[in-house]
Amino acid sequence: MKKNNFFWISYADLMTSLFFIMLVLFVVTIGYLQFEKKATEKQLEKISELQTAVKQLPKKYFSYQPQYKRFKLNKQIHFNSGSTRINPEYYGYLNEVGHSIINLVDSLNANEEYESFDIKYLIVIEGMSSIDKYSRNFELSYERALSLYKFWKENDIVFNPEICEIQIAGSGTDGVREYTGIEERKNQQFLIHIVPKIGEITEKE
Repeated sequence: MKKNNFFWISYADLMTSLFFIMLVLFVVTIGYLQFEKKATEKQLEKISELQTAVKQLPKKYFSYQPQYKRFKLNKQIHFNSGSTRINPEYYGYLNEVGHSIINLVDSLNANEEYESFDIKYLIVIEGMSSIDKYSRNFELSYERALSLYKFWKENDIVFNPEICEIQIAGSGTDGVREYTGIEERKNQQFLIHIVPKIGEITEKE
């Protein structure tokens, strides 16, 4: 009988100990989850700030289209039919455009607010073509974007490969198009996409 009493006392002590262990683990888990939630909210806030900052390219050169999440050049760059050659009249403007992108990326990279973000930037130069009877519109749109990239390189407008990845793209007569009818030719344009690529976010000590 005494052995049975000893067993139940030990069993009760064990269950009580386990209950307190589970209670402590529960409290610790809740505290950790609350910490993670606050950290995540802070990170999302910083990411939102960064996305807003990326839109701060000079309005002199760019218009941001929120419905498409992209930038277009304010000045219409006209090409001769079937040509990928940039007319000299646009050289000064496109030089300033290239430098303004580099200045934006450099300023964001130097911003202490984003030090812990490990940010890289994907910069897409997208060429477009207008709908007509030309058979190589897709190739033409790519080659026009490439001509802008080559023009920048020839003029020492070079993006830092450690923080910038450049992609040359041509959407031809597809993609999101703004103009139709008598304005169709206006679709012959450059679009610029600047996409922050955020690595693992760490909190400052």
